[in-house]
Order: sequence, then structure tokens, then C-alpha cells
Amino acid sequence: MIQYDTIKKYADRFNNRTQHPLISLVDFNQSKPLLREKFTLNFYAIIIKETNCGDLRYGNQYYDYADGTMVFFGPGQIITNEPEGEPHQPYGKALVFHADLIKGTSLGKQIHDYSFFSYQSHEALHLSDTERAVVTTCFDNITSEISQNIDRHSKQLIVANLELLLKYCLRFYDRQFITREHANHGILEQFEAKLNEYLFGEKLGTEGVPTVAYFAQELNLSPNYFGDLIKKETGKSALEFIQLHLIDLAKERLFDTRKSVSKIAYELGFKYPQHFARFFKQKVGVSPIEYRGLN
Repeated sequence: MIQYDTIKKYADRFNNRTQHPLISLVDFNQSKPLLREKFTLNFYAIIIKETNCGDLRYGNQYYDYADGTMVFFGPGQIITNEPEGEPHQPYGKALVFHADLIKGTSLGKQIHDYSFFSYQSHEALHLSDTERAVVTTCFDNITSEISQNIDRHSKQLIVANLELLLKYCLRFYDRQFITREHANHGILEQFEAKLNEYLFGEKLGTEGVPTVAYFAQELNLSPNYFGDLIKKETGKSALEFIQLHLIDLAKERLFDTRKSVSKIAYELGFKYPQHFARFFKQKVGVSPIEYRGLN
């Protein structure tokens, strides 16, 4: 596996000049044919593809990655370009930037809000022709700025243009969620079915309180993409959605006065009754015992 620990090493690999030690636009078209490989990056990468040139795999999942698509990688991710070991001619462009570039900036504080850097299979961004033109303009503006002599305005302008690009990508992903609404609704239905199966089956008592990561894995989605999708469909985060169903079940169980609150807490997957009591009061406004008394 190849580790690209610097922007320069990545640019050199594809026969490109490093424009800036912390950010560079890499044109794959300048590269000679290379063997497909497994690699990891120590920086962020925004890749736009121009032709169908193989499959990208993140972990055990494949990217929905074809002509006119964008994918986003965060530092430390392991990516496999398949079929591994096969010669190919790379096409497309990659904007790569190091976390040190955005440290101390508003973008540095908000970079985790751009959750698409952790998306996995079937989650690439498919661009319309208009959107592709916008992305190209952003790439050109960033390239123009990093190609100039560095002065006291350089970092601010580079980061501002980078942040503008990421905001456009957020907008385009929102559009994609809407245009794929039918498919997304199917995922929501599957999520509800699996959640009910978990809550009313044996897993709740044996595996504990359900998590967002569990259902994301069940649906073959990354937790971030799954969370964003549920938020777009329901107006609530995936965690809020799970907790609402758990509270409804807790209220129903509390009507059964033959069971102690502690026993109900264990049945609902809580390791400690006091954790359940705290959770219930936070969501409902009264303790489980008070709720039982009021009803």
C-alpha cells in the first residue's frame, strides 16, 4: 500500500508540479500509465472523474463512481483502485489540501460539517453540466491564486475559495438527495423496518440501545451519509429518530406496573437504570416514576 504523506509526493506520482506545499490541483491527464494500487492519504482530496477508469473501493464498499462524478477523501482513509495491479491511464483532476492549511480559520473549525469526506459506497456526487461548470470555475480560481506569489492575503483568499467550493458541493449533494428521493424513501422504509425489528426483537435486551452506526452498516451506508439522508427525509437526525421510537416504547412499558422501572431499563438495553432515568427525563421532562404516577 502506498502512503501519500505529503502533497508533493502525490503530485509527483502523477507527473505534476507542486503549486503549494499545502494545496495543489493535480491533473491526472499529465500522468503516464500507472498500476492500480491501494493507497492512503494524509490530507484531504476532492477528485473529479472525466472517464470510466476503474472502480474505487473504500473498505469493503465500492464508490458509485463514473464519468462526471466527484468523490471526497479525508486523511487516513484507505482506498483501493481496482482491479489492483492492472495498468491504466488516469484521467480527471484532484484538488488536495492539508489540514494545516485551514488550521485557525473558520473552515478549519467547520470542516467536520462537510460530512461527505466520510461517505462510502454509492455515495459519490453526480454532477449536472451546470454544476460541473461551477466546480471547474472554483478549481480554476483556486489554481490561479496558488500559482501567484505568496503574500499576506494568499492564505485567506485560498481558504475562502476552498470554502466556497465545499459549500457548493453541499448544495449539490442536497440536490442529489432530492432527485433520488424515491430511492431514499426506500432506505427510510428499510430503516424503520429494521428499527422496529430491533426494538421488538431480542437484540434490544442483548445488544443494548441501538446506534446509528449499527443501522448504517445494516443498510450498507456510511454513518455520515445515512445520517444526512435521514435528516433530509424526516427533518430529524438518525439519532433523534431512534430515540423517539425508544421513548415511545419506554412509555408503553411503563404502563405495565407489574414491572419495576429498573427491569424496564434493562429490557430497553440500558446497562444502568440511572442512565435510563436520566435519558427519559431529558426527553420527556419527568422521571419514569413520575410519568408512571401521572398516567
